Amino acid sequence: MLGTDRRVIVLALARMADAVANSFLIIVLPLYIASGELALPGFEGAAVFGYQITLELLIGFALSLFGFLNSFAQPFTGRLSDRTGRRKIYILFGLSVLAVTAVAYAFVDTYEALLVVRALQGLGGAFVIPTTIALVNDLARSDAERGGNFGVFNTFRLIGFGFGPIVAGLVVQAGPYALVDGVVLSGFDAAFGVAVIGALVSFMLVTVLVEEPDIAKAEATDDISVSVKGDEANQLLDPIFVLGIGTLFMAISIALFATLQEPVNTRLDQGPMWFGIQFSAVVIANVALQMPIGRASDRIGRRPFLVGGLLILAPAVLAQGLVTSPWAMLVARLFHGISVAMVFAPSLAVAGDLAEEGQSGTTLSVLTMAFGFGTAIGPLASGLLFGYGFVVPFAFGAILALAALVLVATQVEETLEGAVVPSLVPGRGD
Repeated sequence: MLGTDRRVIVLALARMADAVANSFLIIVLPLYIASGELALPGFEGAAVFGYQITLELLIGFALSLFGFLNSFAQPFTGRLSDRTGRRKIYILFGLSVLAVTAVAYAFVDTYEALLVVRALQGLGGAFVIPTTIALVNDLARSDAERGGNFGVFNTFRLIGFGFGPIVAGLVVQAGPYALVDGVVLSGFDAAFGVAVIGALVSFMLVTVLVEEPDIAKAEATDDISVSVKGDEANQLLDPIFVLGIGTLFMAISIALFATLQEPVNTRLDQGPMWFGIQFSAVVIANVALQMPIGRASDRIGRRPFLVGGLLILAPAVLAQGLVTSPWAMLVARLFHGISVAMVFAPSLAVAGDLAEEGQSGTTLSVLTMAFGFGTAIGPLASGLLFGYGFVVPFAFGAILALAALVLVATQVEETLEGAVVPSLVPGRGD
């Protein structure tokens, strides 16, 4: 199917269903916390280190908690998967946790209880993300298929992540729902129910249709630290570490935008619909380009896309802080999405190329961890930096993109055998 192993397609569909479930909560939880149905902590309104604890801060902390715990735990779960030579059992365990926690949201009545559920959900996701990515890598029959596999996988995942919030808003707004015998289901409970269904659909797809290949158990030590120093004479830094830093900076640039809805709408004199279109532009560009870029990286190499994507990223991010019309913002966001599509699948393919036998879970978790941390840091960074001026968060993102470009261009060699790619750095050729 789509020129890709059937099991990769199934994993992609399962991840899409799971992404719909998780992205639902990005929209639902802020509404739920602000609805008055939860007992909020008594310290709301107090000041800590000069910052007032507002409802928005409580919402931001609840959303970011998932990303921080999820990212922190991924190296451990990825390593566990490598050490045992198993993927599927950990994916299913994580999906089970996600389903149970989605049910639990309907029963919490305090903010503190919601944080506990959110934390457990983050840990459950940590079992799903690196092991699924590692299994996609394991299913590549050769290096010349790896980019295509990741392109297909990311396309379906992004479809779920991009369209889940739209459906979530409709589900909450259409509630309450009258069921049989006078039972009424609130819009929030219905949304939590959809999240449960998404996790269960993903669970069933993996259980029934994914056959786990035989993989070698990792024989390395229990050390899960990331190598920083490069092994080659002409590499100052380890390429996996560099790709992790690049992924972190790229994810921060993506997440800067979401926090600034009101300032963006005011500056551009636009309504929420325009903002929604602009927000989705990055996802839409990724959905359209992940598969062709992934497959192209299997034919002509990884570096042209990595370096080219980061070249586009910096001006695309900075432009979002300078434009003054809705259409200009949309164009900037589309170029932002194009750059992300050019970097993400090839980065995973490089990490897969470099992973030693039986260690793809540990290796690839560096990138998935970095992406998770970036999406958690981005909203907090933009909220803090916005006080210094509208353009400042975007200038910060552009500086990070330039730093990522320099690191990748100088420290990451071509990994696809047979690819001949000219280097942007004098004296460095592949």
